[in-house]
Amino acid sequence: MTTRKTAAILVAALLAGMIASYPAARGGDEKTFKGEIADTQCALNVHSLSQSHKEMIEMKPEVKTNADCARYCVKDRGGRFVLQTPEKVYKLDARVLAEQWAGLKVKVIGILDPKTETITVRTIESISSNAGKTTPPK
Repeated sequence: MTTRKTAAILVAALLAGMIASYPAARGGDEKTFKGEIADTQCALNVHSLSQSHKEMIEMKPEVKTNADCARYCVKDRGGRFVLQTPEKVYKLDARVLAEQWAGLKVKVIGILDPKTETITVRTIESISSNAGKTTPPK
């Protein structure tokens, strides 16, 4: 391959990367969403009648909290972490980060892809009594 062809390929790849990272190319500007980090199994009524963790907590003795339930449903039931708001359930692209906040009320800052209803997460912060807390609970 010639040097000129190599340079052209590198420039094209660089431009493609810049375009793909531009917020408008991914579905819009960065927004703030508030809700609970839940799991698809409960939030989408796969095994829940109330879009909550209530049934699983009553059914499984080892599941005692919303956080336990969300982690259990993702690990053992094939669910995904989601942001459950009063109006909608959004998929999250940051599983490891979402897991740290499982079961908690949070503020997610990121970019929504309206086609897939997936939020590309930049940060997750608490909206509970420790308002402004940006580090996940232990």
